[in-house]
Amino acid sequence: MRPINLIAARLLLVGVSTVLAGGCANVGITEYARPDTPAKAAWSSPAVSAADTIAPDWWREFRDPYLDELVNKAIAGNFDVKILAARIQVANAQIGEARAGALPTLDLGAGASFEKSTGQKSVTQYNLGTQLNWEIDIWGKVEKGVQAQTAEYRASEADWRAGYLTLVANVSTTYFQILQLDEQIDQQQRALAKNREILATYEAMHKHGLVPNTQVLRQRAEINKLTHDLLDLRRSRELAGNALATLLGVPAGEFRVPVGRLQDRVQLPAVPAGLPSLLLERRPDIVAAEFRVLQAHNLVGQAKLAQLPSISLTGRGGTSSFALGDLLKSFTFGFLPSINIPLLDPSVKARVKTSEAQIKVVEHDYQRVVIGAFEEVENALVNLDAHKQQRTELQQQIDQLQVVATQTERQLKEGVVSQLEVFETERTLLAAQLALLANHQQILADTVTLYKALGGGWPTVGVANASN
Repeated sequence: MRPINLIAARLLLVGVSTVLAGGCANVGITEYARPDTPAKAAWSSPAVSAADTIAPDWWREFRDPYLDELVNKAIAGNFDVKILAARIQVANAQIGEARAGALPTLDLGAGASFEKSTGQKSVTQYNLGTQLNWEIDIWGKVEKGVQAQTAEYRASEADWRAGYLTLVANVSTTYFQILQLDEQIDQQQRALAKNREILATYEAMHKHGLVPNTQVLRQRAEINKLTHDLLDLRRSRELAGNALATLLGVPAGEFRVPVGRLQDRVQLPAVPAGLPSLLLERRPDIVAAEFRVLQAHNLVGQAKLAQLPSISLTGRGGTSSFALGDLLKSFTFGFLPSINIPLLDPSVKARVKTSEAQIKVVEHDYQRVVIGAFEEVENALVNLDAHKQQRTELQQQIDQLQVVATQTERQLKEGVVSQLEVFETERTLLAAQLALLANHQQILADTVTLYKALGGGWPTVGVANASN
Protein backbone atom coordinates (compact mmCIF):
# COMPACT_ATOMS: atom_id res chain seq x y z
CA MET A 1 0.00 0.00 0.00
CA ARG A 2 1.27 3.48 -0.90
CA PRO A 3 1.86 5.93 1.93
CA ILE A 4 -1.19 8.06 2.62
CA ASN A 5 0.75 11.35 2.38
CA LEU A 6 2.03 10.52 -1.13
CA ILE A 7 -1.46 9.63 -2.31
CA ALA A 8 -2.79 12.87 -0.86
CA ALA A 9 -0.11 14.86 -2.63
CA ARG A 10 -0.94 13.35 -6.00
CA LEU A 11 -4.65 13.88 -5.49
CA LEU A 12 -3.91 17.49 -4.55
CA LEU A 13 -1.92 18.12 -7.70
CA VAL A 14 -4.46 16.44 -9.97
CA GLY A 15 -7.36 18.27 -8.36
CA VAL A 16 -5.72 21.65 -8.59
CA SER A 17 -4.70 21.13 -12.20
CA THR A 18 -8.23 20.08 -13.14
CA VAL A 19 -10.19 22.72 -11.26
CA LEU A 20 -7.87 25.65 -12.03
CA ALA A 21 -6.80 24.74 -15.56
CA GLY A 22 -8.76 27.65 -16.97
CA GLY A 23 -7.52 30.10 -14.38
CA CYS A 24 -4.65 31.44 -16.46
CA ALA A 25 -7.02 32.30 -19.30
CA ASN A 26 -9.20 34.32 -16.96
CA VAL A 27 -6.56 36.69 -15.56
CA GLY A 28 -6.55 38.86 -18.67
CA ILE A 29 -3.01 38.28 -20.02
CA THR A 30 -2.72 39.47 -23.62
CA GLU A 31 -0.07 39.08 -26.29
CA TYR A 32 2.41 41.92 -26.64
CA ALA A 33 1.82 44.39 -29.46
CA ARG A 34 3.94 47.40 -30.40
CA PRO A 35 2.36 50.67 -29.21
CA ASP A 36 0.71 52.81 -31.85
CA THR A 37 2.81 55.67 -33.16
CA PRO A 38 2.16 58.34 -35.80
CA ALA A 39 3.17 57.20 -39.26
CA LYS A 40 5.58 59.13 -41.47
CA ALA A 41 4.43 59.20 -45.08
CA ALA A 42 7.22 61.24 -46.65
CA TRP A 43 10.42 63.09 -45.83
CA SER A 44 11.71 66.51 -46.76
CA SER A 45 14.36 64.97 -48.98
CA PRO A 46 14.55 61.65 -50.85
CA ALA A 47 18.24 61.35 -49.94
CA VAL A 48 17.74 59.44 -46.71
CA SER A 49 20.04 56.61 -45.73
CA ALA A 50 18.31 53.28 -45.16
CA ALA A 51 19.46 50.40 -42.99
CA ASP A 52 21.01 48.55 -45.92
CA THR A 53 23.04 51.54 -47.13
CA ILE A 54 24.80 52.68 -43.95
CA ALA A 55 27.82 50.69 -42.88
CA PRO A 56 28.34 50.15 -39.12
CA ASP A 57 31.67 52.02 -39.43
CA TRP A 58 30.02 54.92 -41.24
CA TRP A 59 32.59 57.45 -39.98
CA ARG A 60 35.16 55.95 -42.38
CA GLU A 61 33.24 57.64 -45.19
CA PHE A 62 34.99 60.87 -44.16
CA ARG A 63 38.27 59.31 -45.40
CA ASP A 64 40.38 60.50 -42.48
CA PRO A 65 42.65 57.83 -40.90
CA TYR A 66 43.27 60.05 -37.88
CA LEU A 67 39.51 60.19 -37.20
CA ASP A 68 39.43 56.38 -37.35
CA GLU A 69 42.16 56.28 -34.69
CA LEU A 70 40.25 58.70 -32.48
CA VAL A 71 37.06 56.65 -32.71
CA ASN A 72 38.89 53.43 -31.83
CA LYS A 73 40.55 55.13 -28.89
CA ALA A 74 37.24 56.53 -27.67
CA ILE A 75 35.46 53.18 -27.91
CA ALA A 76 38.21 51.59 -25.83
CA GLY A 77 38.57 54.36 -23.25
CA ASN A 78 35.30 56.26 -22.86
CA PHE A 79 33.81 55.74 -19.40
CA ASP A 80 30.19 56.38 -20.37
CA VAL A 81 30.34 53.46 -22.79
CA LYS A 82 32.08 51.31 -20.17
CA ILE A 83 29.28 52.05 -17.71
CA LEU A 84 26.67 51.04 -20.28
CA ALA A 85 28.58 47.82 -21.00
CA ALA A 86 28.73 47.03 -17.27
CA ARG A 87 24.97 47.54 -17.03
CA ILE A 88 24.51 44.89 -19.70
CA GLN A 89 26.38 42.44 -17.49
CA VAL A 90 24.20 43.39 -14.51
CA ALA A 91 21.02 42.86 -16.52
CA ASN A 92 22.31 39.50 -17.76
CA ALA A 93 23.04 38.37 -14.20
CA GLN A 94 19.56 39.45 -13.15
CA ILE A 95 18.07 37.06 -15.70
CA GLY A 96 19.65 34.20 -13.78
CA GLU A 97 18.37 35.69 -10.54
CA ALA A 98 14.82 35.77 -11.93
CA ARG A 99 15.11 32.23 -13.29
CA ALA A 100 16.25 30.97 -9.88
CA GLY A 101 12.74 31.68 -8.57
CA ALA A 102 11.53 28.45 -10.21
CA LEU A 103 14.16 26.25 -8.57
CA PRO A 104 13.80 24.42 -5.25
CA THR A 105 15.68 25.59 -2.18
CA LEU A 106 17.45 23.31 0.28
CA ASP A 107 18.32 24.32 3.83
CA LEU A 108 20.51 22.46 6.27
CA GLY A 109 20.42 23.18 9.98
CA ALA A 110 22.05 21.79 13.09
CA GLY A 111 21.60 22.75 16.71
CA ALA A 112 21.65 21.75 20.32
CA SER A 113 19.44 22.55 23.32
CA PHE A 114 20.40 22.53 26.97
CA GLU A 115 17.78 22.36 29.72
CA LYS A 116 18.20 22.23 33.53
CA SER A 117 15.41 22.11 36.09
CA THR A 118 15.77 22.46 39.86
CA GLY A 119 16.55 19.13 41.43
CA GLN A 120 16.85 17.45 38.02
CA LYS A 121 19.79 16.51 35.88
CA SER A 122 20.55 18.72 32.93
CA VAL A 123 19.18 17.49 29.58
CA THR A 124 21.07 18.03 26.37
CA GLN A 125 19.54 17.30 22.96
CA TYR A 126 21.22 17.47 19.56
CA ASN A 127 19.41 17.79 16.22
CA LEU A 128 20.28 17.81 12.56
CA GLY A 129 17.77 18.51 9.79
CA THR A 130 17.22 19.52 6.17
CA GLN A 131 14.26 21.11 4.46
CA LEU A 132 13.46 21.21 0.75
CA ASN A 133 11.02 23.88 -0.49
CA TRP A 134 9.74 24.09 -4.02
CA GLU A 135 6.98 26.33 -5.32
CA ILE A 136 5.88 24.82 -8.62
CA ASP A 137 5.57 27.45 -11.34
CA ILE A 138 2.50 25.87 -12.94
CA TRP A 139 1.14 29.16 -14.32
CA GLY A 140 4.43 30.56 -15.65
CA LYS A 141 4.69 33.39 -13.15
CA VAL A 142 8.44 32.96 -12.81
CA GLU A 143 8.84 32.62 -16.56
CA LYS A 144 7.06 35.95 -17.00
CA GLY A 145 9.60 37.49 -14.65
CA VAL A 146 12.41 35.93 -16.69
CA GLN A 147 10.93 37.36 -19.88
CA ALA A 148 10.64 40.78 -18.27
CA GLN A 149 14.27 40.73 -17.18
CA THR A 150 15.35 39.45 -20.58
CA ALA A 151 13.60 42.44 -22.14
CA GLU A 152 15.54 44.71 -19.78
CA TYR A 153 18.75 42.97 -20.85
CA ARG A 154 17.93 43.64 -24.51
CA ALA A 155 17.10 47.25 -23.64
CA SER A 156 20.48 47.56 -21.90
CA GLU A 157 22.18 46.28 -25.06
CA ALA A 158 20.31 48.92 -27.06
CA ASP A 159 21.33 51.57 -24.51
CA TRP A 160 24.96 50.60 -25.14
CA ARG A 161 24.44 50.91 -28.89
CA ALA A 162 22.87 54.33 -28.43
CA GLY A 163 25.78 55.40 -26.22
CA TYR A 164 28.26 54.03 -28.76
CA LEU A 165 26.53 55.95 -31.54
CA THR A 166 26.44 59.17 -29.54
CA LEU A 167 30.11 58.79 -28.63
CA VAL A 168 31.24 58.35 -32.24
CA ALA A 169 29.11 61.31 -33.32
CA ASN A 170 30.52 63.53 -30.57
CA VAL A 171 34.11 62.51 -31.32
CA SER A 172 33.60 63.22 -35.01
CA THR A 173 31.96 66.62 -34.61
CA THR A 174 34.45 67.73 -31.94
CA TYR A 175 37.36 66.69 -34.14
CA PHE A 176 35.87 68.59 -37.10
CA GLN A 177 35.43 71.63 -34.89
CA ILE A 178 39.10 71.51 -33.84
CA LEU A 179 40.29 71.35 -37.44
CA GLN A 180 37.94 74.17 -38.38
CA LEU A 181 39.35 76.29 -35.55
CA ASP A 182 42.91 75.52 -36.72
CA GLU A 183 42.06 76.74 -40.18
CA GLN A 184 40.18 79.75 -38.81
CA ILE A 185 43.18 80.65 -36.65
CA ASP A 186 45.44 80.47 -39.69
CA GLN A 187 43.15 82.64 -41.80
CA GLN A 188 42.58 85.03 -38.89
CA GLN A 189 46.33 85.50 -38.58
CA ARG A 190 46.55 86.25 -42.28
CA ALA A 191 43.65 88.68 -42.02
CA LEU A 192 45.39 90.35 -39.08
CA ALA A 193 48.59 90.67 -41.12
CA LYS A 194 46.68 92.25 -44.03
CA ASN A 195 44.98 94.73 -41.73
CA ARG A 196 48.30 95.71 -40.23
CA GLU A 197 49.55 96.42 -43.74
CA ILE A 198 46.43 98.51 -44.34
CA LEU A 199 47.10 100.36 -41.08
CA ALA A 200 50.65 101.13 -42.17
CA THR A 201 49.31 102.50 -45.45
CA TYR A 202 46.74 104.65 -43.64
CA GLU A 203 49.38 105.99 -41.27
CA ALA A 204 51.63 106.93 -44.20
CA MET A 205 48.73 108.63 -45.98
CA HIS A 206 47.77 110.46 -42.80
CA LYS A 207 51.28 111.92 -42.54
CA HIS A 208 50.82 113.40 -45.98
CA GLY A 209 47.36 114.68 -45.16
CA LEU A 210 45.60 112.31 -47.54
CA VAL A 211 43.28 110.67 -44.94
CA PRO A 212 41.96 111.97 -41.61
CA ASN A 213 43.16 110.63 -38.27
CA THR A 214 39.77 108.99 -37.71
CA GLN A 215 40.54 106.57 -40.55
CA VAL A 216 43.73 105.50 -38.77
CA LEU A 217 41.92 105.09 -35.48
CA ARG A 218 39.17 103.09 -37.15
CA GLN A 219 41.74 100.72 -38.64
CA ARG A 220 43.50 100.32 -35.31
CA ALA A 221 40.14 99.43 -33.74
CA GLU A 222 39.66 96.84 -36.48
CA ILE A 223 43.02 95.32 -35.59
CA ASN A 224 42.00 95.25 -31.91
CA LYS A 225 38.84 93.37 -32.88
CA LEU A 226 40.73 90.87 -35.03
CA THR A 227 43.24 90.27 -32.23
CA HIS A 228 40.41 89.75 -29.76
CA ASP A 229 38.75 87.27 -32.12
CA LEU A 230 42.05 85.43 -32.63
CA LEU A 231 42.49 85.01 -28.87
CA ASP A 232 38.93 83.71 -28.63
CA LEU A 233 39.55 81.20 -31.42
CA ARG A 234 42.61 79.88 -29.60
CA ARG A 235 40.61 79.60 -26.40
CA SER A 236 37.86 77.68 -28.18
CA ARG A 237 40.47 75.38 -29.67
CA GLU A 238 41.81 74.51 -26.23
CA LEU A 239 38.34 73.89 -24.84
CA ALA A 240 37.41 71.64 -27.78
CA GLY A 241 40.63 69.71 -27.25
CA ASN A 242 39.74 69.21 -23.58
CA ALA A 243 36.28 67.97 -24.55
CA LEU A 244 37.78 65.51 -27.02
CA ALA A 245 40.23 64.23 -24.40
CA THR A 246 37.35 63.51 -22.03
CA LEU A 247 35.52 61.62 -24.78
CA LEU A 248 38.64 59.52 -25.28
CA GLY A 249 38.94 58.79 -21.56
CA VAL A 250 42.12 60.84 -21.27
CA PRO A 251 42.67 63.61 -18.67
CA ALA A 252 42.07 67.03 -20.19
CA GLY A 253 45.29 68.78 -21.10
CA GLU A 254 47.22 65.57 -21.73
CA PHE A 255 46.01 65.04 -25.29
CA ARG A 256 46.27 67.38 -28.25
CA VAL A 257 45.20 66.96 -31.85
CA PRO A 258 47.96 67.96 -34.29
CA VAL A 259 47.26 71.18 -36.15
CA GLY A 260 45.57 70.50 -39.46
CA ARG A 261 43.33 71.87 -42.17
CA LEU A 262 39.72 70.66 -42.17
CA GLN A 263 39.17 71.00 -45.90
CA ASP A 264 42.36 69.06 -46.66
CA ARG A 265 41.88 66.22 -44.17
CA VAL A 266 38.16 65.46 -44.18
CA GLN A 267 36.10 64.70 -47.26
CA LEU A 268 32.40 65.37 -47.59
CA PRO A 269 30.73 61.96 -47.99
CA ALA A 270 27.82 61.48 -50.32
CA VAL A 271 24.73 60.56 -48.33
CA PRO A 272 23.43 57.35 -49.93
CA ALA A 273 19.85 57.34 -51.17
CA GLY A 274 17.25 54.99 -49.76
CA LEU A 275 13.98 54.79 -47.91
CA PRO A 276 13.88 55.11 -44.10
CA SER A 277 11.30 52.32 -43.78
CA LEU A 278 13.38 50.55 -41.14
CA LEU A 279 14.10 53.68 -39.10
CA LEU A 280 11.98 52.62 -36.12
CA GLU A 281 13.59 49.18 -36.00
CA ARG A 282 17.22 50.25 -36.11
CA ARG A 283 17.59 53.33 -33.93
CA PRO A 284 19.03 52.06 -30.63
CA ASP A 285 17.10 54.50 -28.43
CA ILE A 286 13.81 53.44 -30.03
CA VAL A 287 14.71 49.77 -29.67
CA ALA A 288 15.54 50.30 -25.98
CA ALA A 289 12.27 52.16 -25.38
CA GLU A 290 10.23 49.39 -27.00
CA PHE A 291 11.99 46.64 -25.06
CA ARG A 292 11.04 48.49 -21.89
CA VAL A 293 7.42 48.48 -23.04
CA LEU A 294 7.76 44.71 -23.46
CA GLN A 295 9.30 44.46 -20.00
CA ALA A 296 6.39 46.38 -18.46
CA HIS A 297 3.92 44.15 -20.36
CA ASN A 298 5.55 41.03 -18.89
CA LEU A 299 5.56 42.50 -15.40
CA VAL A 300 1.81 43.07 -15.70
CA GLY A 301 1.43 39.43 -16.70
CA GLN A 302 3.51 38.32 -13.74
CA ALA A 303 1.42 40.45 -11.38
CA LYS A 304 -1.80 39.00 -12.74
CA LEU A 305 -0.51 35.44 -12.45
CA ALA A 306 0.26 36.12 -8.79
CA GLN A 307 -3.52 36.18 -8.23
CA LEU A 308 -3.75 32.47 -9.05
CA PRO A 309 -3.26 29.67 -6.51
CA SER A 310 0.27 28.52 -5.85
CA ILE A 311 1.38 24.99 -5.07
CA SER A 312 4.33 24.31 -2.80
CA LEU A 313 6.07 21.08 -1.94
CA THR A 314 7.98 20.85 1.31
CA GLY A 315 10.12 17.91 2.28
CA ARG A 316 11.72 17.60 5.67
CA GLY A 317 14.24 15.16 7.02
CA GLY A 318 16.30 15.07 10.18
CA THR A 319 17.42 13.36 13.31
CA SER A 320 17.71 14.19 16.98
CA SER A 321 19.31 12.50 19.95
CA PHE A 322 20.18 13.13 23.59
CA ALA A 323 23.68 11.82 22.90
CA LEU A 324 25.90 13.23 20.20
CA GLY A 325 27.17 9.76 19.34
CA ASP A 326 23.63 8.52 18.64
CA LEU A 327 22.70 11.45 16.39
CA LEU A 328 22.99 9.57 13.09
CA LYS A 329 21.33 6.33 14.19
CA SER A 330 17.73 7.25 13.45
CA PHE A 331 16.06 9.59 10.95
CA THR A 332 12.61 11.06 10.40
CA PHE A 333 11.18 12.19 7.08
CA GLY A 334 8.16 14.26 6.14
CA PHE A 335 6.48 15.46 2.96
CA LEU A 336 3.98 18.33 2.94
CA PRO A 337 2.30 19.46 -0.30
CA SER A 338 0.22 22.61 0.07
CA ILE A 339 -1.88 24.98 -1.99
CA ASN A 340 -2.20 28.66 -1.32
CA ILE A 341 -5.25 30.46 -2.73
CA PRO A 342 -4.98 34.27 -2.42
CA LEU A 343 -8.56 35.06 -1.47
CA LEU A 344 -7.82 38.47 0.00
CA ASP A 345 -4.41 40.01 -0.55
CA PRO A 346 -4.59 43.75 -1.22
CA SER A 347 -0.91 43.92 -2.14
CA VAL A 348 -1.42 41.52 -5.07
CA LYS A 349 -4.22 43.61 -6.59
CA ALA A 350 -2.29 46.81 -5.90
CA ARG A 351 0.71 45.41 -7.75
CA VAL A 352 -1.47 44.67 -10.79
CA LYS A 353 -2.76 48.25 -10.85
CA THR A 354 0.73 49.66 -10.42
CA SER A 355 2.10 47.50 -13.23
CA GLU A 356 -0.74 48.48 -15.56
CA ALA A 357 -0.16 52.15 -14.79
CA GLN A 358 3.56 51.75 -15.50
CA ILE A 359 2.75 50.43 -18.98
CA LYS A 360 1.21 53.81 -19.85
CA VAL A 361 4.41 55.54 -18.78
CA VAL A 362 6.72 53.42 -20.94
CA GLU A 363 4.32 53.44 -23.90
CA HIS A 364 4.19 57.23 -23.88
CA ASP A 365 7.98 57.33 -23.49
CA TYR A 366 8.32 55.06 -26.53
CA GLN A 367 6.01 57.33 -28.53
CA ARG A 368 7.99 60.38 -27.37
CA VAL A 369 11.25 58.82 -28.59
CA VAL A 370 9.68 57.97 -31.95
CA ILE A 371 8.35 61.51 -32.43
CA GLY A 372 11.73 62.89 -31.43
CA ALA A 373 13.40 60.62 -34.00
CA PHE A 374 11.19 62.02 -36.76
CA GLU A 375 12.19 65.54 -35.77
CA GLU A 376 15.91 64.70 -35.68
CA VAL A 377 15.82 63.19 -39.16
CA GLU A 378 13.78 66.08 -40.58
CA ASN A 379 16.06 68.68 -39.00
CA ALA A 380 19.16 66.91 -40.28
CA LEU A 381 17.72 66.76 -43.81
CA VAL A 382 16.65 70.41 -43.75
CA ASN A 383 20.00 71.60 -42.38
CA LEU A 384 22.04 69.47 -44.76
CA ASP A 385 20.08 70.64 -47.79
CA ALA A 386 20.18 74.32 -46.77
CA HIS A 387 23.89 74.32 -45.96
CA LYS A 388 24.73 72.61 -49.26
CA GLN A 389 22.80 75.32 -51.11
CA GLN A 390 24.62 77.96 -49.10
CA ARG A 391 27.91 76.30 -50.01
CA THR A 392 27.12 76.81 -53.69
CA GLU A 393 26.42 80.50 -53.11
CA LEU A 394 29.57 80.94 -51.01
CA GLN A 395 31.72 79.22 -53.61
CA GLN A 396 30.34 81.50 -56.32
CA GLN A 397 31.02 84.52 -54.12
CA ILE A 398 34.63 83.42 -53.61
CA ASP A 399 35.10 82.75 -57.32
CA GLN A 400 33.89 86.25 -58.12
CA LEU A 401 36.02 87.84 -55.41
CA GLN A 402 39.08 85.98 -56.68
CA VAL A 403 38.48 87.46 -60.13
CA VAL A 404 38.18 90.89 -58.54
CA ALA A 405 41.39 90.33 -56.57
CA THR A 406 43.26 89.28 -59.72
CA GLN A 407 42.02 92.30 -61.67
CA THR A 408 42.83 94.62 -58.77
CA GLU A 409 46.40 93.31 -58.65
CA ARG A 410 46.72 93.94 -62.39
CA GLN A 411 45.29 97.45 -62.03
CA LEU A 412 47.76 98.13 -59.20
CA LYS A 413 50.66 97.37 -61.54
CA GLU A 414 49.15 99.72 -64.09
CA GLY A 415 48.74 102.45 -61.47
CA VAL A 416 44.98 102.56 -61.82
CA VAL A 417 44.21 101.61 -58.17
CA SER A 418 46.07 102.04 -54.91
CA GLN A 419 47.61 99.39 -52.68
CA LEU A 420 44.86 100.18 -50.19
CA GLU A 421 42.17 98.92 -52.58
CA VAL A 422 44.13 95.70 -53.05
CA PHE A 423 44.22 95.19 -49.28
CA GLU A 424 40.49 95.79 -48.97
CA THR A 425 39.74 93.30 -51.74
CA GLU A 426 41.94 90.64 -50.15
CA ARG A 427 40.34 91.21 -46.74
CA THR A 428 36.87 90.72 -48.23
CA LEU A 429 38.07 87.53 -49.93
CA LEU A 430 39.44 86.17 -46.65
CA ALA A 431 36.11 86.81 -44.91
CA ALA A 432 34.28 84.86 -47.62
CA GLN A 433 36.79 82.00 -47.34
CA LEU A 434 36.19 81.86 -43.57
CA ALA A 435 32.45 81.65 -44.21
CA LEU A 436 33.02 78.77 -46.64
CA LEU A 437 35.18 76.99 -44.07
CA ALA A 438 32.46 77.31 -41.43
CA ASN A 439 29.95 76.02 -43.96
CA HIS A 440 32.18 73.00 -44.70
CA GLN A 441 32.34 72.13 -41.01
CA GLN A 442 28.58 72.57 -40.68
CA ILE A 443 27.88 70.17 -43.56
CA LEU A 444 30.16 67.60 -41.94
CA ALA A 445 28.32 68.01 -38.63
CA ASP A 446 24.95 67.74 -40.42
CA THR A 447 26.09 64.52 -42.07
CA VAL A 448 27.14 63.06 -38.72
CA THR A 449 23.80 64.11 -37.24
CA LEU A 450 21.92 62.42 -40.08
CA TYR A 451 23.88 59.18 -39.69
CA LYS A 452 23.15 59.28 -35.95
CA ALA A 453 19.45 60.06 -36.49
CA LEU A 454 19.13 57.09 -38.85
CA GLY A 455 20.67 54.64 -36.40
CA GLY A 456 24.26 54.73 -37.59
CA GLY A 457 24.32 51.42 -39.42
CA TRP A 458 23.00 49.14 -36.68
CA PRO A 459 20.95 46.20 -38.00
CA THR A 460 17.23 46.08 -37.37
CA VAL A 461 16.06 44.51 -34.13
CA GLY A 462 12.73 42.71 -33.71
CA VAL A 463 11.27 43.27 -30.25
CA ALA A 464 9.68 40.10 -28.85
CA ASN A 465 9.97 37.75 -25.92
CA ALA A 466 13.08 35.63 -26.14
CA SER A 467 15.14 33.59 -23.74
CA ASN A 468 18.69 34.70 -23.08
